[in-house]
Amino acid sequence: MESYRHCVIKSFKHNGHIHRIWQQNWLVPDDLLAPEHKAESMTVLINRQTPIQESDGKTWISRVPAVSFFIPGEWFNVVALLEEGGIRYYCNVASPPYLQGGVLTYIDYDLDVIRTPDGGRFVVDQDEYEMHKAAYHYPKMVDDKVREGLEALLARIDRGLSPFRDGDAARYYEEWLKRGGGEEN
Repeated sequence: MESYRHCVIKSFKHNGHIHRIWQQNWLVPDDLLAPEHKAESMTVLINRQTPIQESDGKTWISRVPAVSFFIPGEWFNVVALLEEGGIRYYCNVASPPYLQGGVLTYIDYDLDVIRTPDGGRFVVDQDEYEMHKAAYHYPKMVDDKVREGLEALLARIDRGLSPFRDGDAARYYEEWLKRGGGEEN
């Protein structure tokens, strides 16, 4: 049986500058992935009270446990926030992930989708996307991929497709806790 491995998540902006760094995450071993997630070669990471460094260097500690899902080739990623009132999904429209060693990177393209515990969904930060699109001169290919990523993400949410299944996120987190929850696993 494989063990959980430490992983850092680094989010960049299109201009190459750091956007945000999640410093303590744990990679779910392949043998613990749900078959559906394994079939898509998902990278699943867990964190709880992780230090998060912002672009200005300020660091804060997350308050809510999270299970993050990264799918190769997809222009979005999904963070399941395990809140007291239920699981809220915070989804980033972003470049496909790149995992090398213990570091996962992606480019954040501002557009976000929030899926609430009651099933509502909201697209947010469209103004920020348009502002950065102009400031960073996104090529048409990037703009097209961002739009396609948003559409694919909304379709998954609307159809209740993986990873938008509360039981999966809860199971990953509970299994991680049983195995030491961030201690030397």
